[in-house]
Amino acid sequence: MKKMKLNIREFIKYKLLNSLFLGISVGSIFILYAPLEPSVYSLGGIFLALAMLVVAKFYYKILNIDYFFKISLFIEIVLLLAISYFLLFSYSYSTAFIIYIGYQITFTFGSFLIRAETLFLKYSKPLELVDVAKQKGYLLGMLISYVFYQLLEYYFGITNKQTQVYVIHFLLLLSQVSIIYYLLKSFKRIS
Repeated sequence: MKKMKLNIREFIKYKLLNSLFLGISVGSIFILYAPLEPSVYSLGGIFLALAMLVVAKFYYKILNIDYFFKISLFIEIVLLLAISYFLLFSYSYSTAFIIYIGYQITFTFGSFLIRAETLFLKYSKPLELVDVAKQKGYLLGMLISYVFYQLLEYYFGITNKQTQVYVIHFLLLLSQVSIIYYLLKSFKRIS
């Protein structure tokens, strides 16, 4: 069986795009989740905490580069499916709930991914480069979303918040495809 190796240069691009996605999407969550009752967030938080406990209990088995890749890819595919679902079925309670569940699934593995990232980047310089890329991506994503929403409102006359969030999801879809591409380039099988 071939081992995997992390290509740090491609991983930095992946993390930049991943944070760019977060920056672009952060404002849309409030509109997407509007149909959900506050109790859903409480229940979701309980399930999230329990799921994170289960993941942590399996660190002894999954804290290796193969699972780091598989779980990262799983999370990105979940987000791709959630975006696609929203673009196909637009706004409804079930859409909001499915997207919420999708994000909760990704958050379940958050601590694991941070631990694995630190473990496999090993040294301070790659960790610094990744963290700087994350911050740049997040800031750029927020700037892009701000400009995008302003263009929709003042240039195209689209003032409906739901329509604005729906349209920005095409940008998120494109972003997510790029994220998956760079994730795949970040992990290479070696002999």
